[in-house]
Amino acid sequence: FIVVSTLLVSIVGTWVTEKIIIPQLGSYDSTDNKPQLNHALTPQEKRGLKAVAGFSIFFISLLLWGLIPENGALRNPDNNSILNSPFIKGIVTIIALYAGIAGTIYGKVSQSLVDNKAIITGMENSMATMASYLVLMFFAAQFVNYFSWSQLGIIFAIKGAKGLQTLDLSPSFLLVIFVFLAASINLLIGSASAKWALMAPIFVPMLLLSGITPETTQLAFRIGDSSTNIITPLMPYFGVVMAFIQRYDKSAGIGTIIATMLPYSIIFLITWSLLLATWITFDWPLGPNATIFIAK
Repeated sequence: FIVVSTLLVSIVGTWVTEKIIIPQLGSYDSTDNKPQLNHALTPQEKRGLKAVAGFSIFFISLLLWGLIPENGALRNPDNNSILNSPFIKGIVTIIALYAGIAGTIYGKVSQSLVDNKAIITGMENSMATMASYLVLMFFAAQFVNYFSWSQLGIIFAIKGAKGLQTLDLSPSFLLVIFVFLAASINLLIGSASAKWALMAPIFVPMLLLSGITPETTQLAFRIGDSSTNIITPLMPYFGVVMAFIQRYDKSAGIGTIIATMLPYSIIFLITWSLLLATWITFDWPLGPNATIFIAK
């Protein structure tokens, strides 16, 4: 399903761009809004990049020294494999350690970080972008905890499954409704993990009792969530998209982005939902180890 979805999104996206978006935008005058892409590096910046390149070679050499030998320090001590090894388990720490040291070296050599206080300030500014996510996940965690304590998820799942069985809706129609529900909620909650944390306790067991596997439910959720990401200002990267657009059009705002991207969302939502409905109707496998329905 993923392979076919990739082809579908590519073809549909190209068609929307060529037939709807480009004619809407008209001709582009690059004389007034030409972005300044060329930046001459200063001698200090060049020295900083050379220092980081040297450190990167040294760091990668250490990793290879711990991975390539059969009894390397970063391999699994039980079977000397890379899978389930200290390297795989600690990959986040390794990446963070490299980024921290490389950034500090560049800052010191290029003199962009004059003291230790500047390093802390830079880290604070980077973590500030996570503030909205952390706050949202705090309340999502509270909701999930109280939801689990109240057992409402189980009650809603049983009652909802009985209601769906009474309505006798086809699985394809049921999942298409869920796709549009996820797309609508995406306009109010930007974080995909927060949305899934709120929706999964209800809809996964509800649809499971109706014979639809959890992987199919998550697939439907991802279709709805992906289709409307670009038209919600709550998306974490919406500001980044706006910054790129304003490099070419200084007058562009939130409304400009949403109006331009709306055809993509609508057509992706319709065509992708039709593909899902077709896939479910013919009961084709979602992947090598994934099924649509629970085996009776």
